[in-house]
Amino acid sequence: MMRFDIITVLPELLESPLGHSIMQRAKDRGLLEVHLHQLRDYAEGKHRQVDDYQFGGGAGMIMKPEPIAACIEKLKSERDYDAIIYVTPDGQRLDQAICNRMSMLQNVIILCGHYKGVDERIRQRYITQELSIGDYVLSGGELAAAIIVDAVGRLIPGVLNDETSALFDSFQDDLLAPPVYTRPAEWEGMPVPEVLLSGHERNIDEWRHEQSLLRTRERRPDLLEKYEKG
Repeated sequence: MMRFDIITVLPELLESPLGHSIMQRAKDRGLLEVHLHQLRDYAEGKHRQVDDYQFGGGAGMIMKPEPIAACIEKLKSERDYDAIIYVTPDGQRLDQAICNRMSMLQNVIILCGHYKGVDERIRQRYITQELSIGDYVLSGGELAAAIIVDAVGRLIPGVLNDETSALFDSFQDDLLAPPVYTRPAEWEGMPVPEVLLSGHERNIDEWRHEQSLLRTRERRPDLLEKYEKG
């Protein structure tokens, strides 16, 4: 079983995306646990303040180190963690290879940033990996955390009904997935490629590989270069 502990100031943003479909089935089957931790519960003072002005001036507030440290220390006192991840635009770009490796872990903490980010000392002391889901800025790290949990959680053996389906996702072999078709065999004058109706597995596999190469060459030539080198 894999466990995610997500530290956030807005746990309600994560309840819906992680409470339905494949992720909920994974939890129901005892293959995945996701625990949300309200950071304000670890803040002191009447107002449970988790942010403050940044030294040196400048716009935007910074997440204070004390509540984050208190939450992480409590979690670490209860179990060992394989990774403590901070989601941030300046982190390593999330890709399928990272998700594959993460799916082999057991306990993971994800820290969701807010405002102008977290005090740098938290990153230096606790964070073992920093991840970005793209070159853009979100209002907070919650949606990025949900994406990480979904992308990793679906790879856990037994989560998907067809255990082989994840192996043929886009990016698993640095190629985009080929076109896919279902019934009817002809729709509005557009037929399904004959090879897919032939029942000849080798020809179908070859066709799919050729289509993956073609689609990757057209849409993501950067991936094709990586594929050819690897």
